[in-house]
Amino acid sequence: MKCPPAMATEKERLVALSRYGLGPDRPLPSLDPVVQIAARMFNMPVAAVNMIGNDHVFFAASVGVGEVDMGRDVSFCAHAITQDGVMVVPDARLDERFHDNPLVTGDANLRFYAGVPLLSPDGHALGALCIIDGKPHDDFSAEDRQRLRELAKMASDRLELRRVELSTEQARQPFEEFAKNSPTAVVWFDEELRIVAWNEAAARMYGHGMEESQGRSADTLLVERERQAFRDLVAHAVAAGSVDGIEMPVEAHGVRKDGTEFQLGLSLFCWRENGRLTFNAHLQDVTARRLEESELHRMASTDLLTGLANRARFYRRTERALTSSQPAAVVMIDLDGFKDLNDTLGHVVGDGILSEVGHRLQALVANLGIAARIGGDEFALLLTAAAEPDEAMALAREVIQDIARPIVIDGHEVHVAASCGVSVAPLHAQEALELIGNADLALFQAKRLGGGQAFAFVTALRMEAAARRLYNMELHRAVADGEFVLFYQPQIRLDDGALVGAEALIRWRHPLRGLLSPAAFLPALDGGPLAATVGAWILDEACAQAARWRRAGAPDFRMGVNLFGAQFRVSRLADEVIAALDRHGLPPQALELEITENIALDHDELVVEAFQRLRDYGVGVAFDDFGTGYASLSLLKRYPLTRIKMDRSFVQGMLESERDASVIRAVLDMSRAFDLETIAEGVETEEQRQALQAAGCEEAQGYLFNRPLPSEQFEEAYRIGSASQQRFSA
Repeated sequence: MKCPPAMATEKERLVALSRYGLGPDRPLPSLDPVVQIAARMFNMPVAAVNMIGNDHVFFAASVGVGEVDMGRDVSFCAHAITQDGVMVVPDARLDERFHDNPLVTGDANLRFYAGVPLLSPDGHALGALCIIDGKPHDDFSAEDRQRLRELAKMASDRLELRRVELSTEQARQPFEEFAKNSPTAVVWFDEELRIVAWNEAAARMYGHGMEESQGRSADTLLVERERQAFRDLVAHAVAAGSVDGIEMPVEAHGVRKDGTEFQLGLSLFCWRENGRLTFNAHLQDVTARRLEESELHRMASTDLLTGLANRARFYRRTERALTSSQPAAVVMIDLDGFKDLNDTLGHVVGDGILSEVGHRLQALVANLGIAARIGGDEFALLLTAAAEPDEAMALAREVIQDIARPIVIDGHEVHVAASCGVSVAPLHAQEALELIGNADLALFQAKRLGGGQAFAFVTALRMEAAARRLYNMELHRAVADGEFVLFYQPQIRLDDGALVGAEALIRWRHPLRGLLSPAAFLPALDGGPLAATVGAWILDEACAQAARWRRAGAPDFRMGVNLFGAQFRVSRLADEVIAALDRHGLPPQALELEITENIALDHDELVVEAFQRLRDYGVGVAFDDFGTGYASLSLLKRYPLTRIKMDRSFVQGMLESERDASVIRAVLDMSRAFDLETIAEGVETEEQRQALQAAGCEEAQGYLFNRPLPSEQFEEAYRIGSASQQRFSA
C-alpha cells in the first residue's frame, strides 16, 4: 500500500482548512444535496465530500457510507488532493497504490473510486468530492469526469459560503478582506438600513456599479411590496440585539437596476460594534440556482454521450410503466466485439459508434417507448406498446438489422453486430428489476449462442442462473474446505523412456459428486473471483510436491504448473513464484509455468514483463496447446519461452492426416529455429510415440505412458524414493 505523499504546502493547507470550521462532529448540511445528486447521477452506492486533516479524514457530507477507517494513510481522497483534475481508480485491486489497502481488502470492499480536489480560493486542497462502488468500472468516460468536476464546483461554492458565514461570526475583518473576492453576494448595512458596502458579486447581481452602493437603503434591494416587511424584520433585530430566532422570509424577490425581478435567497447575520448592530446579508439568485438544479437533474437522468436516458432513468420509467399496469417489454442490447473495435480504432471512433447506435435506437423506438444507454456498450429499450413477446422480438430483430448497417466514423467504415434479450410484462415479470433482469438473462443466452441474434426469456434461464450461483457458492466452499487436490501426469523423454517431470492438474473431490475432472468446473472457476486464489494454491502445492520428489531420489525432476489469467490481474506473479520456490527450497529450473495463447493475448504486457523476469531468474516457460491459436508466430518472437507443448489434436491425427503431420513437422522446425524444446501432449499409441521420436520431438505425455495420478500412486508407479527409478518401455 502506498501512503499519500506529504504536500509541500501542508502547513498552509491545514490553516486554510481550519477557516471552514468543519470536523468529524461538524458536517456541512448544505453539501448533502451535492452528494445525493452525485450518487444518483453516477448510479453509485457511496458519494462523499471528504476533508483531509493532518493525520485523519472526515466527511463534511456523505451518503451510503458505513463504518470505515478514517486514517489519512488509507484514504483515497488524500491521494486525490495531490493531483489536478479527476483521479479515477477503475479497479483498486489492480492498482499498485491500493491493492492491499484495508479499505479494499476489508469489509468496505472498495473497488472503484473517482474524486475531484476541492480548493480554497487561494488554491489549497481542502478535500475531495468522491464517488465509490464495491464493483470495478472501466467505463468512466471523459463526460463523466466533466460532470464530476461540475458537481465539485457546486460543492466548492457551498464550502466558500460556509467560510464567509463563519468569518462573520469570528473577529471582524475589513469588508475588503472579508468579502471583496467572494463568489457569494454580500451586503453590509447599518441599523438605519444604510448600505455600508457590497462586493462585486452583489453589484453584478443587481446590475449596479460598485460605487452605486453609497447612500442606498438596503430595502431597495427588494421589490416594493416586500420592503415594509424587511424594515420590520430589521427593526425587530435592532430591538432584540440579534437576528437569532427571527424568522427569515421563505421567499423574497429582488429587483435589478433595470427593474426586472428575480427570486432571492436571503440569509441575515449581525454583530455589535461600538454599541450598534452591523448587518451582513448573504444574497443568492435562486432563479439561477433552480435552473442549475434543473440542469443537474437532466444530467443525472441523461447519458451525455448519446443523449439517451441513463440507467437510473430507465429503471424509473420501467417501474412507472409496471405500476400503472401498462403492457411493457424490455429489450436489452449489447454490441458484440465492441471492446476490440474501441481498442483497435481508439476511443474517438468508439464514442462515435456509441453515439450513432444511440441515434438509430432513438429513431426506432420513436413513440413506442424510450431508449437508454445502460453503460459501456450496453443499451436498452422500454416498449410501452408491446404486449406480446412476438412484437418485442420483431422489434429486437429490427434493432439488430439496423445496427448492422455500416457506420462511418472519422473516415472509418465500421460494421457492428448486436445481440438482444427480450422480456415482456406481465408474462415474464410484474416488477421492474425482475423484468430487466430477465431481459439480461435472455441477452446472456443470445451471446452464448454466438451473438448477432435475439432471444426471448424463458423460465429455464433463471433456473440456469440460480444453478450458476449455487455452483459459485460450492466453489467458495471447496476453496475454504480444501476439496481441491492435484494429480500429476508424467512427462517422458522419448529417446530413453526416462521420467523427466510431470504436469500438475487440478481435480475436485466433491463431497456428493465424487472426483470431478477439470471439464466439470474449470470454466466456472477460471471466469470467477476465485481463480487467482486457487492458482496461488496450485503453484504452492506443486512446488512443495516437486521439492519432496527431488529430495526423495528424482534430483532433476521438473514440475509443470498451469496459470490462470486472473493471476496476472490481481497479483505480482513473479514475486509470488519466486517466493514459492524459496519457501520450498526449489531451484528455479525445477519449475515450468504453462500458459495458453489466449492468456498471453488478453494480458499481453503484464505477461511479457512477468515472464521475462522469471525467465531471467531461471524458471521455464511453456506455451500450452500450441498450434491452435492464430498468433503463434508473433508470440514466439516476443515471449521468453523455453518449451512448446504441441496440442493433442495434431498428435492424435498425425498418422491419418497429412495436414496434422505437416503441422507437427512445422512446429518442430520452428522450435529448433527458436532454440526451444518440445513436448507432445495426448500421446496414446506406440505408433504415435515412434513417429514423434523420428520427427525429432524430445518429450511426450499422454495415456500411453500414464493417466494423471495422485501423488502416492505416482510415487509407486515411478518408484520415487526406491533404489531404481522406473522408466517407460514399450
